[in-house]
Amino acid sequence: MLTFTLPLLLLQAAPEATAPAPAPTPPPPACAEEVHDGFDMWVGEWDVFPNGSETQVATSKIERLSGGCSIRESWMPFQGSGGTSVSMVNHRTGRWEQLWIGSDGRRVDFTGGVVTSEDGPKMVLTGYWDGVGPNGGDILARMIYSAQADGSVRQHGEASTDHGLSWQTSFDFIYRPKDRDQP
Repeated sequence: MLTFTLPLLLLQAAPEATAPAPAPTPPPPACAEEVHDGFDMWVGEWDVFPNGSETQVATSKIERLSGGCSIRESWMPFQGSGGTSVSMVNHRTGRWEQLWIGSDGRRVDFTGGVVTSEDGPKMVLTGYWDGVGPNGGDILARMIYSAQADGSVRQHGEASTDHGLSWQTSFDFIYRPKDRDQP
């Protein structure tokens, strides 16, 4: 009788097996909200042409960095000075900011965001560019980025010397994906 009781006692005294606690769900990435997608159209490697021309004037590499929280452009024109921009969504204001630094040492701080138009969403950034206007004055610069139906991106730059009352085109570029066959 002891032989049957002892295994029964051992089974009763054995601790119950417990399932491991599930791992906590990691928080979403810091820059995963929809507002951070505003410049996705521009990320890539590009051959750059003046709008309406087949003469390439530059290459540009735009890449996501910092876990997707920033976007860096490396602008490499065939003539003239190049530069770099870094764009991000300001976590306090929810607005896009871009810092442009040209190889001439000048900088521009742009702010803006995505606007909806009848042509689709566009990224619009504005900022004062010091010392490049008439007689060395400042200009208000506006850049409008828009995805095109063929997969290219248009970057239309405008300048104002009257604080935005009137605008003149300063450049109009089409960014074509590098891996696309040329027309």
